[in-house]
Amino acid sequence: MSKLQDKTPAWWYGDAAPPLHARLLAAVYGGAIALRRRLFRAGLLRSRSASVPVIVVGNVSVGGTGKTPLTIALVQRLQAAGWQPGVASRGYGRADEVTPAWVEAQTPTQQGGDEPVLIARRTGAKLRVDRNRNRAARALVAEGCDVVVCDDGLQHYALRRDLEIEVIDGQRRYGNGRLMPAGPLREPAERGAECDFRVVNGGESGFGEWAMQLRADGAVPLHGGRSRALASFSGQRVHAVAGIGNPQRFFDMLRAAGIGVVPHAFADHHDYVRSDLEFGSELPILMTEKDAVKCAGFANEWLYSVPVTAELPEAFWAALLQRLAKLKPNGVQGQ
Repeated sequence: MSKLQDKTPAWWYGDAAPPLHARLLAAVYGGAIALRRRLFRAGLLRSRSASVPVIVVGNVSVGGTGKTPLTIALVQRLQAAGWQPGVASRGYGRADEVTPAWVEAQTPTQQGGDEPVLIARRTGAKLRVDRNRNRAARALVAEGCDVVVCDDGLQHYALRRDLEIEVIDGQRRYGNGRLMPAGPLREPAERGAECDFRVVNGGESGFGEWAMQLRADGAVPLHGGRSRALASFSGQRVHAVAGIGNPQRFFDMLRAAGIGVVPHAFADHHDYVRSDLEFGSELPILMTEKDAVKCAGFANEWLYSVPVTAELPEAFWAALLQRLAKLKPNGVQGQ
């Protein structure tokens, strides 16, 4: 296991009681976010419209829930339905997080951030990174986008939204149900009930929730060449690398394919260097696509990216597109 492991506090998803200082800070944090929401509802803090429909994909809990694969699938569905979607993202992890920027498929991750670059590569959609989501949305509309998908912006109330999609980790759910830092919640769990759609990634979905599965079929060599079926690694030992919010999900997915996993969990958004992947044995290295976009510069024949595809019921897409169509003048979908 890598020394750069996930630093999630043990009590977030366990039975141990959070320490007193964490509980006290959570009470202060809870009061602050409650006050902020009241100010927006009272109009003392302004929520601005983007002049086109805005769909927010986010989560109530901290960490990886599957937002990026869902965002990619959503953008692709919108494109297939005739819309011209643009993506607004904060661009977390880029070297200059203050200056807004356009992100394209070939943008270095140091400039665009790992998740925005991945979304741009998979969708080809216009993508703007900006800490100010309102400004990002306006820039996308000026470029001809007729719907804005806000990646990880559930708590960014300054941008008025038309549809909210909450993504939930089906295994970890809301953990101990406490607010940060006593627990993993950005907002009280009840906030999720306000969202238009609630998507559960893996695990069991409940009433009013939509089940999502992440499917991985192949492994793409980073140094070039033909892809391999993921099943071709069955019965082999591999080094598995994941610098995401929930690395265990990636390791479990590989094990479910019959692959012998030597796990290496890195911190979310870890900025890789060559020595990070020197494990002392010449085994294939399978990594998430989010990690792979940062490793192309020192790829060798051992490195493989494992892309995932978010799969949801067709009824989910039909319901979402139907809701979105009503937001278009005269009920007409994208041109």
